[in-house]
Amino acid sequence: MLAQRTLKSLTRAVGVGLHSGERVELTLRPAPVDTGIVFRRIDLPQPVDLPVNALAVTDTRLASTLTRGDVKVRTVEHLMSACAGLGLDNLFIDITAEEVPILDGSASSFVYLLQSAGIEVQGAPKKFLRVLQAVEVREGEGDQLKWARLDPHHGFTLSFEIDFHHPAVDSTGQRVEFDMGSGRYSRDIARARTFAFSRDVEMMRANGLALGGGLDNAIVMDDTKVLNADGLRYAEEFAKHKMLDAIGDLYCVGHPMLAAYSAFRSGHALNNRLLRELLARTQAWELVSFDNERQAPAGFAQLARAW
Repeated sequence: MLAQRTLKSLTRAVGVGLHSGERVELTLRPAPVDTGIVFRRIDLPQPVDLPVNALAVTDTRLASTLTRGDVKVRTVEHLMSACAGLGLDNLFIDITAEEVPILDGSASSFVYLLQSAGIEVQGAPKKFLRVLQAVEVREGEGDQLKWARLDPHHGFTLSFEIDFHHPAVDSTGQRVEFDMGSGRYSRDIARARTFAFSRDVEMMRANGLALGGGLDNAIVMDDTKVLNADGLRYAEEFAKHKMLDAIGDLYCVGHPMLAAYSAFRSGHALNNRLLRELLARTQAWELVSFDNERQAPAGFAQLARAW
């Protein structure tokens, strides 16, 4: 049986929110089978649980935000990406503020935290969302065109292309492909950092955003070059970070996917629209599990490799 996974023990992190600049504490805890991933706002007079699902994502400006009533948890995509990369199905995430800490701007710190707690194999089958029919969403035309698509596939592959007209980005690879069954998420994707242009950072701060951002947790560019003294972590770090975001956004569907995802200039909003379109077409997907691990896609039965 290909089984569900949670943590062996709890682990904690402290950081600041990228946009709020507020100090925030995270406690990541094991959860029983079929719990899913649940954020819990413990800073409120009465703690509020926010189970992760695509329909709970209500704000996709600059990040993915979960909402339940008037309670929010912002910027969940990097942590969700790490959970997807490690194949975690069940997890409680206690949080003391409205925004997940940005840490180093990638998913690598979350991967490290989760792996340091250990991965526990549970006594229930892992449930995959298998795409049966192609689903696509598009936005804009010509130079403004964006699209994202899911096709049936026995595994989970991603292909992402960006299109930034900037000297520092143009000199890097703007299209990347990745197979989640390769077991190389931690090494090849997780370390890609979020990025921004210095002129946009100034405008965002004037509007009360990016208050916790800086060169220690983002790639920052002026009009011609990368300003970070240590340069890039990957030759295609810009495109890889957009793929990292997409992995986290798609994991908000509540299950690992069996599909081929492809996208051009997509972002949080279009990724969530794609999930909502998929879920609305009930004939386009099904939930499946594998009693025999050999029937599962290659690489999915192995625990994720450490660094």
